[in-house]
Order: sequence, then structure tokens, then C-alpha cells
Amino acid sequence: MRGRDIILGLIVVVLWGLNFIAIKTGLQNIPPLFLGSLRFIAATLPAIFFLPRPPIAWRRLISLGLTINVGQFTFLFLGMKLGMPAGLASLVIQAQAFFTLAFAALLLKEHWCWNHIAGLVLAACGMTIIGFVQEGGMTAIGFWLTLAAAASWGIGNIIMRKATQGVPPYSSLSLVVWAGSIAIPPLLFLSWNMEGPAAWHLAWQSSTWADAASVIYLAFFATLGGYALWGKLLSRYPAAIVSPFALLVPVVCIASSAFLLGETLSLWQVFGVSLVMAGLVIHVLGDRLRSKNRFHLKLTS
Repeated sequence: MRGRDIILGLIVVVLWGLNFIAIKTGLQNIPPLFLGSLRFIAATLPAIFFLPRPPIAWRRLISLGLTINVGQFTFLFLGMKLGMPAGLASLVIQAQAFFTLAFAALLLKEHWCWNHIAGLVLAACGMTIIGFVQEGGMTAIGFWLTLAAAASWGIGNIIMRKATQGVPPYSSLSLVVWAGSIAIPPLLFLSWNMEGPAAWHLAWQSSTWADAASVIYLAFFATLGGYALWGKLLSRYPAAIVSPFALLVPVVCIASSAFLLGETLSLWQVFGVSLVMAGLVIHVLGDRLRSKNRFHLKLTS
């Protein structure tokens, strides 16, 4: 990978790592479902009028919008509102990799490799520790909602895999925008019925520049900017080379959460985080590392 592209990958890591700080900031005054609605309204309009619809069937595009956008962010925003720290949320949401693996085996009959099983066991142990250690302001409901967000993301990944098979090349940014537009009506409907128009009015009255900055960051930096750069990298390199950058997102978020929000982790939570990160590394890189070791043994034998 060229040096310039490595820098682009690190920019994406920072954009997505700070995404959780922006969510936590916005949730101070904006109801979670309404914040999700504002995110996709700002990210979609007016971009949708300038980007062609990706060559994906409407039913699958709608399914993508409902799982990756509505499901994931409804559960994530509610979880963070109800006591999930930003740093831990950025880690727990990465369980989507293992949900994707499980759903792929169940629905697509894909086989697991040794590194998938080892990574899943390690990450599951770490998640169990994090879930049972109610310290650092984390709540059980916040943890389970964030885990549900990861599951919704995992289902969306399977839908995306099926939806993009055999279709002509298209812009990843157009998919982000069009799938985001699908999320707006259901999120507004849920917010209107669960949070109510009074909550919208109160959010407007109590809004600050920090709230506006949060929505702008979520829409333009984390969503459009992050996915545009990520799509550019995936168009240049295999997913196996690009995907390890995502492992740095929780590292950036946990560090920035400690610095900007004053969040701290207990020793047990640090142990759980370490197990999850080790599981993710083995899941993503295990087979490649094993291949390199085999090659090294052949050279030295």
C-alpha cells in the first residue's frame, strides 16, 4: 500500500473513532432517534439529487437501509443514551464482524476457518467480561442495545453481500446516500411516536453550537467523508489489506474518550477490551499470519 493511501486509511480511522464522541455530545440535548434522523437528513440532502441510484434491487436497498442504518443506529444511539460509554461502544459494535460470520454460515452456508473460531471465542470471552462488569458508568441495557446494533450491522453485511453480487460497478458513496435516504422515514416515525414532538421542540430550544457541530460531523465527516475514503481504498486494494485499519477505530475512540470525555476503564474492563481486540486481530489477520509463518518455515528448513 502506498504511503498516501496509508494516510487516507488513518484519516478514516480518526474520523470513525471520533464519530462516537460526536454521538455522545449530540445526545446531551437531542433525543437519540431524532439525532439519527438528523444525521441521515443532513447526509442525504441534497447529495441524493447528484448521485445516481446504485444498480441494486429496491427490495435489497430498502433492506440495507433498515438494517445497517435504522437498526444499527437506533440501537447504538439508544444504548449510548442509556449508559454505554463512547469508548466501549466503539469496541462492542465491532462484534458485527462475528455476527456477520455467524449469519454467513447460517444463511449462506459459508465455512469457518480456524482463525474465525479462535477469534470468536476470545472476543466472546471479552464481551462477557465487559457485559458483567458494570463499572465506569456502563449499564447493562446500554451494553445489550449496543450488541443489538452490532447484530443489525451484521445482518446488513449479509444483505449487502447478496445485493452487490453480479451488479455493475458503482460508487460506494451513492450507496451510502441512497441507503441513508431509506432510513429517514422510519427513524422520523419512530422518533415521533417514541420521543414525541415535544422532545423535538425542547431539543430545538436547548440546542447549542456543539449540537449543530455533532450533526454536521456525523453527516459529513463520519458518514460521507469516512465512507467515501473507505470506498476509494477498497477500489484500489483487496479487502484483506484495507479491513485491518478498522481495528484501530476502538483504539482511537477509547483514547479520545478518556481525553475529551473523561471516561475511564476498570482493570476488568481493560482485560475484556484486550481479549476482544485480540479476537478481532486473529479474526482479520490470523490466516495471513499463519501463511507467512509457513512460508518462513519453508525458507529456513
